[in-house]
Amino acid sequence: MDSPQSQQSNNQLHVVFLPYPSAGHMNPMIDTARLFAKHGVNVTIITTHANASRFQKSIDSDISLGYSIKTQLLQFPSAQVGLPDGVENSNDATSREMLSKVTRGVWMLRDSIEVLFQELQPDCIVTDMKYPWTVESAAKLNIPRIYFCSSSYFSECAIYFVRKYKPHYNLVSDTQKFTIPCLPHTIEMTRQQLCDWELENNAMKAIFEPMYESAERSYGSLYNSFHELENDYEKLCKSTIGIKSWSVGPVSAWANKDDERKANRGHMEKSLGKQTELLNWLNSKQNESVLYVSFGSLTRLPHAQLVEIAHGLENSGHNFIWVIKKDDKDEDGEGFLQKFEERMKESNKGYIIWNWAPQLLILDHPATGGIVTHCGWNSTLESLNAGLPMITWPVFAEQFYNEKLLVDVLKIGVPVGAKENKLWINISEEEVVRREEIAMAVKILMGSCQESKEMRMRAKKLGDAAKRTIEEGGDSYNNLIQLIDELKSLKKYKALGENAD
Repeated sequence: MDSPQSQQSNNQLHVVFLPYPSAGHMNPMIDTARLFAKHGVNVTIITTHANASRFQKSIDSDISLGYSIKTQLLQFPSAQVGLPDGVENSNDATSREMLSKVTRGVWMLRDSIEVLFQELQPDCIVTDMKYPWTVESAAKLNIPRIYFCSSSYFSECAIYFVRKYKPHYNLVSDTQKFTIPCLPHTIEMTRQQLCDWELENNAMKAIFEPMYESAERSYGSLYNSFHELENDYEKLCKSTIGIKSWSVGPVSAWANKDDERKANRGHMEKSLGKQTELLNWLNSKQNESVLYVSFGSLTRLPHAQLVEIAHGLENSGHNFIWVIKKDDKDEDGEGFLQKFEERMKESNKGYIIWNWAPQLLILDHPATGGIVTHCGWNSTLESLNAGLPMITWPVFAEQFYNEKLLVDVLKIGVPVGAKENKLWINISEEEVVRREEIAMAVKILMGSCQESKEMRMRAKKLGDAAKRTIEEGGDSYNNLIQLIDELKSLKKYKALGENAD
């Protein structure tokens, strides 16, 4: 006979999470997996060794608190795809060639993942949309497959209607505007702002089409979003894609509520002096007077663009913190960035952070009044959670759609004038945003005009809503509980059916 403990573990809902190894996809899914565990679910995360090392501290901390969560590690085929050991994530790639090798390595893991699914016999699989084949895996196991969407409802709806009605076909030029049909707001785009694979007859189409088909065949979808942020688009998404969806965001604020200080300290243990220096600098500034500039973990900008950003920030006359990648420093032959950093130290107007920044700590500081963002969905939500308006500077993927949400729908964003959707590896020196445009956007966002004040108020209101939604009784909180209960019921019915057989 089963011991009470093993009976309990048999009855416990077991959910397997399969994140895609790219920070923008992986981080929110890991936070969501941790939320499931905190609400009594037995959670297994399937990933590779180097990827696990990025979040293992948080998992260990959850285990020490008694939550049932573990990582199941797979060997990444580095040698077979010609990558150095430890390069297992899109964020480690410094060239298009490296990026495609990482992608190939991920594809090669499919058989090992299938075997794991069979061994683990979970009650549900939550998977990134970049694994379309998991629809079949779930069907074989007769369990629900839920796909995790790492972007907004707005961008999903926009992509859906662009694919369906092709409003960008037969235009006179790449800069001619078209309107996306069927959306509650008038949204104008140009062909230049669309992803490669959305344009006619692109080779990438063959990769993306199965993802959207598998999404429509899933049991449901999880969104890192919340009701008050994009309610219209949540409704539209459910009716167009036609599957259930649950908004459980912002997951970063929710999952790290208890250990926010640790999250900030994570990378900084060796440089606590640096963090103290940064805090002293922020503490010396007036409330809402500092602009935070960060392009996320993946984007790398050409040197000519960094020069324009430096001049634009300096010419704006406002205080700023700017996160720059160490690799960009190496390409800086004439030492421009080092000289700029020295000049900013003297004037005390700017603070440069090389590589990793304690982002949550900066965003939540009262001196921070706005952010320059690449419109990646995670950074957008973190800024929203802190109640900050944004200067929008999309680079690639669905970031141009997110910009439209921030600027045209929510009205909490000032566009800097980025025009072309290009993977960071392909940005050329001719496509740089000029210093005049940068300085102008900073002055609008950080100034005291009526437009700026209203933007701030709207951003603060959304920040308050983001905090409320993850508290007990809030929409995102209730959605998560409801989903877990539904999965428990499905498990029960499945067991009854099997016993009847």
